[in-house]
Amino acid sequence: MANHLPTDKPEELLLMSLRGDRKSQEKLYRQFYGFAMSVCLRYTKNREEALEVVNDGFLKVFTKGDQYDSKYPFKAWFRRIIVNTALDFYRSQQKHYFHENIEEAYEVSSNDSSPMSQLNHEELIAMVQQLPSGYRMVFNLFVIDGYSHEEIGNKLGISVGTSKSNLSRAREVLRKMILKTEKEFVNRAD
Repeated sequence: MANHLPTDKPEELLLMSLRGDRKSQEKLYRQFYGFAMSVCLRYTKNREEALEVVNDGFLKVFTKGDQYDSKYPFKAWFRRIIVNTALDFYRSQQKHYFHENIEEAYEVSSNDSSPMSQLNHEELIAMVQQLPSGYRMVFNLFVIDGYSHEEIGNKLGISVGTSKSNLSRAREVLRKMILKTEKEFVNRAD
């Protein structure tokens, strides 16, 4: 007797999902929810926004999955969809985000001592989420997802110079946050 149930292979689950199989959609969602959420949390301000992006990303997967090319790994294709969905969300929400005062942005300097070396993943992600939205987008795209400044400029509609500047400022703001955390840790230990 042949087994007609889909396997746990994402490519097969996607194919079945495109045919309207709700069980396969659910399996694919459950299998990649954690991965998608971890990517989205880096690009959004909070968990609620991340969940919205995750769900929008899965909707794109389920409606445009026929564009998947099986020559490439599913996870890489899926990640690109999630990142692009997060960028779409950012662009749509950009007018609602608080923009940092330009005077405060220029107060960031690069003369700080070396940052604390022992930060856990959750603390670092929380710090990245606290960055102004423009800095956060460029930092994630460049440092974590490996895009070039030219690609970032095209995706966000900014110049290469702005991308480089935002990355530099994001790093400085993160460095200050880490130093502040380090000082608080040392003060608690005393």
